Amino acid sequence: MLSIGACKGIEFGAGFAASAMKGSKNNDAPLSDGKFATNNCGGVLGGISSGQEIFFRAAFKPTPSIGKRQKVLDRQGNVREIEIKGRHDVCIVPRAVPVVEAMTALVLADFLLLSRCAKV
Repeated sequence: MLSIGACKGIEFGAGFAASAMKGSKNNDAPLSDGKFATNNCGGVLGGISSGQEIFFRAAFKPTPSIGKRQKVLDRQGNVREIEIKGRHDVCIVPRAVPVVEAMTALVLADFLLLSRCAKV
């Protein structure tokens, strides 16, 4: 996900909130039916699927090209003020969702194919 332009962060399951939890609350306790009581790991433990549903959140930076005067550095390192003209998206999210979904599908398909090659 971090290879997607404007993506600045990713968290699986409880993500950054897990750093404020005690281990006893963060651990995903197994149930007798083979499922888990929680999915704080987001389905990934140590980079390997735990068998639970994989879920994550990706964070994107705001669109920098807005119609407001802003300070920037030019090629010589001088501070200048510019104002972007024209039509620009005020939010990247509507375009980011299908890109994140497609990247997820590609990565999962890639690992599926890799696992098949390893068995040969």
